[in-house]
Amino acid sequence: MFASFSDPTMWVALLQIIIINVLLSGDNAVIIALACRSLAPRQQRNAFLIGTVAIVILMTALTAFAAVLMTIPYVEMVGAVLLLWIGIKLLLPEEENDDVSASDNFWGAVKTIIIADIVMSLDNVLGMAGAANGHMALLFVGMVITIPLILFGSAMLMKLMERVPVIVTIGAGLLGYVAGEMAVEDPALKGHLANAHYMEIALPILGALIVVVVGKMLAARHAAVPSQG
Repeated sequence: MFASFSDPTMWVALLQIIIINVLLSGDNAVIIALACRSLAPRQQRNAFLIGTVAIVILMTALTAFAAVLMTIPYVEMVGAVLLLWIGIKLLLPEEENDDVSASDNFWGAVKTIIIADIVMSLDNVLGMAGAANGHMALLFVGMVITIPLILFGSAMLMKLMERVPVIVTIGAGLLGYVAGEMAVEDPALKGHLANAHYMEIALPILGALIVVVVGKMLAARHAAVPSQG
């Protein structure tokens, strides 16, 4: 398989996969940064690595079935609901109970990274699958090459979040926006929206608003509970 890398067309395909993955990794970097922002520095690095490596492995497998997966009705709508939930959850304050250990927070962050990134990538894998043209080894190599870029972007975002907390809200809103985009593209819904193109803009905006408004309301209620005790 790797002997075919001597073929110039394989290098062109590899470059296409890398470019596609870099362009589509902006939201991946956001979710990694959001999920890891409350961890200790050493745990952040470990969560980065474990989460990103798991994403590469799962994305390679997912891309192999992308063409079939994206034709199944309600797959993207379920993914959209998951993203809304994750976006809202990321706006809530971290639990500070003694029952919640550092290990729990660490694996919780890793789980959030993997679930959110896989869901967010459902409508993107077709581009990489097309560029790979059936060569899964080529796809895997291309995704591995982009790991450092994703990690670097996540680390930069985390530093910005510490200095400008509003970025957390913007990032969570982005997840809601992507959720709306996914819902619009679902085969079960797309046919009904053929004559309602404004929904292609309205649903993503609605998704962002739902995440930010609901997340902020729940966060405010959570913060008010201790003062009542």
